[in-house]
Amino acid sequence: MHNKVVYRAVQALTRSGFSTLRFNFRGVGLSEGRYDAGRGEVEDFRAAMDEAAREGGLPLIAGGFSFGSAVGLKAIAQDPRVAAFVALGLPLATESGRLVPRPGVPALYVVGERDAFGPPQDLERFVAGTGAVVVMPGSGHFFESSLESLGGVLEDFLSALPVPRGVAQGRVAP
Repeated sequence: MHNKVVYRAVQALTRSGFSTLRFNFRGVGLSEGRYDAGRGEVEDFRAAMDEAAREGGLPLIAGGFSFGSAVGLKAIAQDPRVAAFVALGLPLATESGRLVPRPGVPALYVVGERDAFGPPQDLERFVAGTGAVVVMPGSGHFFESSLESLGGVLEDFLSALPVPRGVAQGRVAP
């Protein structure tokens, strides 16, 4: 929840006029529970979407960083409340990134050029034209040299979405 990549994503969402909700998965930080190999974490993500919808309304723009993006893709499957998805550093080369579905909504995938957990070529194969892929030059998994430009990439994607501005809208970004 306090990761620098998540923090930058939340800043971009806020600058774009969206409300945000960040949360920790079970067992992370001061949250209760224990890691559940992605199963319980999908339920955590869904519970966060429920809260975002309750507090901020619909539609939802969901997203996540690393493990959170893989869990998010599983959680949003078949959820009609979700209008778009943002995956930052999707870890396709790890256990948590295997067998994630592609979303049926507009999607942005951002990856560092040197991301060992989700190499750009793996991401391009996974996306296969079903979303926008942005490769951040010189960056690794944590977007070390690209944090400043990451916000602009997100803002460009968000500005093109056909969702109303000026009304409270729920957003999920673990």
